[in-house]
Amino acid sequence: MKHITTEFHPQSQSQSQLTQEQERERQKEKENIIGQQQDEHEEDRARCEWDFNLSTLVSSSTTGAVSDALGVIEFDPSDSVMATGGIARKIRIYSTKCLLPQESNTSPGEHDTSATVLLDHASACDHYICTPAKLSSLRWRPGSDGRVLGSGDYDGVVMEYDLERRISIFERDEHGGRRVWSMDYSHRDPVLGASGSDDGTMQMWDPRCTDGGKCVAAVYPSASHSPVCCVEFNQFGGALIAVGCADRRAYGYDIRKMVDPVVVFDGHKNTVTYIRFLDAHTIVSAGTDGCLMLWNVDDLHVIRTYKGHVNNRSFVGLSVWRHGGLLGCGSENNQVFVYDKRWGQPIWVHGIEPVDTAGFDHDFVSGVCWRQTVEDQCTLVAGGSNGDLQVFVGKRKCSSISMTFLPCTYTMD
Repeated sequence: MKHITTEFHPQSQSQSQLTQEQERERQKEKENIIGQQQDEHEEDRARCEWDFNLSTLVSSSTTGAVSDALGVIEFDPSDSVMATGGIARKIRIYSTKCLLPQESNTSPGEHDTSATVLLDHASACDHYICTPAKLSSLRWRPGSDGRVLGSGDYDGVVMEYDLERRISIFERDEHGGRRVWSMDYSHRDPVLGASGSDDGTMQMWDPRCTDGGKCVAAVYPSASHSPVCCVEFNQFGGALIAVGCADRRAYGYDIRKMVDPVVVFDGHKNTVTYIRFLDAHTIVSAGTDGCLMLWNVDDLHVIRTYKGHVNNRSFVGLSVWRHGGLLGCGSENNQVFVYDKRWGQPIWVHGIEPVDTAGFDHDFVSGVCWRQTVEDQCTLVAGGSNGDLQVFVGKRKCSSISMTFLPCTYTMD
């Protein structure tokens, strides 16, 4: 009997160990399921944090005119004035009081979202400046108190305009007539300018030199001299300038020594069309692979990839609301997308009614821009290939609702 007991004892111990291991595995699986559910609840909560409504629609009386197609939208540093440019060879200037009449008619922190205001460009626009070429880029010059606006155009020229006198005050033609896709200004002293072009160069220049801007540096980011589609200085005091190219990469240069890139962001599968600094250490890039990518500048790690919008060939716009952590972009299926930086899927999508537009085989959202406000409400403006401007107002829901784990979904309007 002792022999039998001894014989069966190890088997019982093995079964006990197996049972304990199975129990640990079940507990681990249970914890993983709970964690996934909590993540889903957190994502649902993020999706539920915002209500967006179409506040104002600005259209043209010449509906369907190809010359009205918009390419760029920019708010001035005070967020009280907005400029647009595109195929129309016009810089149009709008006041936010006109674009958001509900804002001035309600108490602070509140918006009247009961009805959409319908406006025509002719009446909504404060004034416009005719330009010699189609516009691809606009940027307000720092330190000018919203008086000076820079532009890049299809003829390869960078210009500056004095908005008070409504005249050009600076012209730079150093890209050999090749289209300037993007231009930007540094926020350091003295202010420097930069432009990226189809000629494959990113050029940095001093806008104080009125005779065309003394060239500080010129580089070919891509070894194959692929077009430079976007440039942006670090607005947070750093010495980095980011450059996106048609070779599917984005590059970062130290403006104090413009020789070789100090960082290379390699992850997109097609042309990098936009690049935006979200803060001093993270940037967002957009590509015609239909993705937005959030990068850690310090270690080149891809923090998150955002998918949902359609982008295979066009510039559809990219803007970041830094205070709220929201990303906005257009889409080639004529929709506006908003992403929360914490989640890879969109938290809000708005479909824009199609309009027959001569010269385009389809309508699409071609530009977006956030106002950089700091409150729990936001404004996103989207421009389309049909020339329409749509102004959306987002309001953060009450904290008591957003703190409750409730199932929530988003819908395409």
